[in-house]
Amino acid sequence: MSAAADTPSPETPSAEAQLAAMADGDKAAVARALARLERAPEAADTLALLDAAYAAPRGQVVGVTGPPGVGKSTLMGALIRALRGRGRSVGTIAVDPSSRRSGGALLGDRVRLLTDPDDRHCFVRSMAARDRLGGLAELTVAGMVLMRAVYDVVLIETVGVGQSETDVAGVADTVLFCVQPGSGDSLQFMKAGIVEIPDVAAVTKADTGPVADRALADLKGALSLSADDAAEEGRRAPATLKLSAESGAGVDELVAALDDHWAWLRDTGDLAGKRHAQAADWLRGALRDRHGREGLRRLGRIALEPGASPFSRLAELAATL
Repeated sequence: MSAAADTPSPETPSAEAQLAAMADGDKAAVARALARLERAPEAADTLALLDAAYAAPRGQVVGVTGPPGVGKSTLMGALIRALRGRGRSVGTIAVDPSSRRSGGALLGDRVRLLTDPDDRHCFVRSMAARDRLGGLAELTVAGMVLMRAVYDVVLIETVGVGQSETDVAGVADTVLFCVQPGSGDSLQFMKAGIVEIPDVAAVTKADTGPVADRALADLKGALSLSADDAAEEGRRAPATLKLSAESGAGVDELVAALDDHWAWLRDTGDLAGKRHAQAADWLRGALRDRHGREGLRRLGRIALEPGASPFSRLAELAATL
């Protein structure tokens, strides 16, 4: 037997060690972990990594949503630069429309988002929406939980499907809703459920002058329609502002608004409850997707204890069916 054969193979690092390496700037490790989520989402080592990540959240998750053409990708690039300029690490999930032929991401936001490839603390990953209509990809939640344990801020850009894009509220701590001036969006979002989800609302392309001012006034009017409901539910009225990602005007104010909402979530204690409710909703949705309504009926009441990982719970419940 050769000496090489006698040499024991190195042990796989623990999930905690893997997360620490990613947080230290190992982008290759992040890419491998995300690939593993797609390839073997129910494997034991994948579940161990997700459970460890869920137990150690680090960053704020910001969902960026709005109609197609509003300039979300340009804004994402400006946000990444602003956050990195403040010394914060940034992970980005860009959900793209899918190719009907391959099922892959059609536009590829890793190409459209101009970031420094040598920046060890900035990572961008595209995900294909495929046949999902809520603006997110199937693996967005798992990818978000992993990145949330690694980066100071996680940005999630939805695919841009307009009024059905409310799924982002189920994964983000802070929802940023974008509106484009002069596009007729005001009538659309005034009657859409989307006015109920933003924590920050921004008019993009503010360099259009009076048109942007009118859009901001319309936006404030639309959001005021749900102000009473928000107060009854203990939610804050959304911050509203206008900005230009191209010139940078208003981007600092946007970062301040996102920071303010993040501080409010932590100070009020709402963050833990919000994340637990999101995890419980994801668990029920994942079970329904895999086993249908009959599977949910057979399981009866689906409980997720506070602090418990929804990923291991999903595997446990699925094993009983």
